[in-house]
Amino acid sequence: MNILLLGSGGREDALAWRLRQSPSCNKLIAAPGNPGIARWAECVDIDPCDSAAVTDLARDHAIDLVVIGPEAPLVAGVGDALRSSGFAVFGPNAEAARLEGSKGFTKDLCAANAIPTAGYVRVDTAAAAHAALDEFSVPLVIKADGLAAGKGVTVAMTREEATGAIDAAGDGPMVIEEFLQGEEASLFALVDGETAVPLASAQDHKRVGEGDTGPNTGGMGAYSPAPVLTPALEQRAMDEIVRPTVRALADAGTPFSGVLYAGLMLTSEGPKLIEYNVRFGDPECEAIMPRIEGDLAELLHAVATGRLASLQPALSPNHAVTVILAARGYPGTPASGGLIREIEAAEQVPGVTVFHAGTASADGQLIAKGGRVLAVTATAETFANARARAYRAIDQIDFADGFHRRDIGWREVQRNESAMADE
Repeated sequence: MNILLLGSGGREDALAWRLRQSPSCNKLIAAPGNPGIARWAECVDIDPCDSAAVTDLARDHAIDLVVIGPEAPLVAGVGDALRSSGFAVFGPNAEAARLEGSKGFTKDLCAANAIPTAGYVRVDTAAAAHAALDEFSVPLVIKADGLAAGKGVTVAMTREEATGAIDAAGDGPMVIEEFLQGEEASLFALVDGETAVPLASAQDHKRVGEGDTGPNTGGMGAYSPAPVLTPALEQRAMDEIVRPTVRALADAGTPFSGVLYAGLMLTSEGPKLIEYNVRFGDPECEAIMPRIEGDLAELLHAVATGRLASLQPALSPNHAVTVILAARGYPGTPASGGLIREIEAAEQVPGVTVFHAGTASADGQLIAKGGRVLAVTATAETFANARARAYRAIDQIDFADGFHRRDIGWREVQRNESAMADE
């Protein structure tokens, strides 16, 4: 197959790396790509949200499968344009992508289909949001309704924080939710419109600071699998959350095709949906791709062409840990242009691959261009060894403007220590 991959981040570098290893991948084109993706694919500098340019590119290269990495092209309807031109697409059409594009749409779908989630109110103005606060006790959650690159959520611990978050957001659609108690985990399911199959679990760290403190980011690290999402809980999440969602969209005439990423809260009552994303998470994708066995390109093509029931995804039992190396200033204004060296030394550590999230080439050297710059991923037979390898690798990288958290996976570290103490 000739494959076109849309996107330019760490998620897309991981997808490109894994697709390139697929026996059924003949040629891999990436648009626009980045210096890391250029290791595996021919990069073409076009806007992935430009439906006409993407369709022309797919036609010019006789593309058999288009894999859409980020959410923006999906919400913009690039999948619709490609499908109407006869291309097989991994990623939903715009109507189904509303699961991520509109928090309010998803909450209403959950309410209509008895899908377990937090209680909520939808509002369109700041005044309505302030009035709605009376219906909730603190802590509570305030979410911007549209795409927010992982940063449009405020967990308000006090009434004053909630008021401040609403004032900062200004007028516009918002969702106000009750705060769910429990531990978060992510479940990624492949969906071909009708069939939904679990692929992998993961946990990520959204806050910028150690101990999960400071402002939210797109994600500072992740690991897969998430042992806290036991087989029994995963089954419940598929049966009570993912499959009813897939059925509801199919019944509405807007079937979902691609990967459905369910952000879950594992409460005392069972899994509840926090939110959906309609693509692989970033940095979760960087932790999941090294665990996928078999022909990924064939699997994604089966999803795109409604043949998922004929294939069963295969996962390595190994653990993967991803640590993000970010640029100083992130998630505010990140320092740009910092020199990055010694990635090759990092990749000498067994089981390590360094994915490029926000890099550029300048005068033959690699520089930072973005908030999250590198995703250092390690695999091993145990979580502890994968984590140790990731940090050993990150310590090899020379990036003066970079910073990272040293506590990725701290919950698993605590659980493992507790288990050893019990023995």
